[in-house]
Order: sequence, then C-alpha cells, then structure tokens
Amino acid sequence: MELDRVLKALGEPMRLKIYQSLLERKHCVRSLSKKFGISESAISQHLKVMREAGLVYGEKYGYHTHYMPTQETLDCLLEIFTQMQRQSANLNRDMSLCQCEFRMEEK
Repeated sequence: MELDRVLKALGEPMRLKIYQSLLERKHCVRSLSKKFGISESAISQHLKVMREAGLVYGEKYGYHTHYMPTQETLDCLLEIFTQMQRQSANLNRDMSLCQCEFRMEEK
C-alpha cells in the first residue's frame, strides 16, 4: 500500500464521502450517483482513483458492479496510524530543550 496515494485519494472531499458511504454498505455507481446528486461518470472516476489506491474493490452482480472497502488497506492504515500515535506519545515535548541535530553538533 502506498500511503501517499491512499491519503491523496481520500483527501478529495467527495471521495471521502463516497468512501464513508461504502463503509456503511456496498453500493453500485448508480446508487452513489443518486445519493450524492452527481453524474455516474463522475462517481466512476472517483471510484477509479480509489480502486487504484487500493481503497475499494468491485464485485459484479449481473450488469452492476457493487463496490466495497478493501479490508487489507484499512488494516494497514490502522497499523500505520497506531504506530504514529505511539511515536507521538513517546515524543519529548519539552520546549525548553532544542533536540535539533545541528544544535547537538555544536556541543
């Protein structure tokens, strides 16, 4: 998973709304188009970006493809953000000390 690609895909407000809807239940392009009041081609383009980022996948049901979130990507995101949270919690936040590597070289 490419974190920058995933974050860029979710950084667009409409894609984030679409993704949040897919977390509630699977949808086809037509369903999402009616829900958000934008064209089916616009929804398809958003889904293409999310598919290429590994955020969603589609399953064919007759003539329609129903889209769902990719669980592996969500699991990976959770792992990355959990690691970031741990690193942040362990960060020395004492503002009176400069921990800059350039400052340390001067000593």
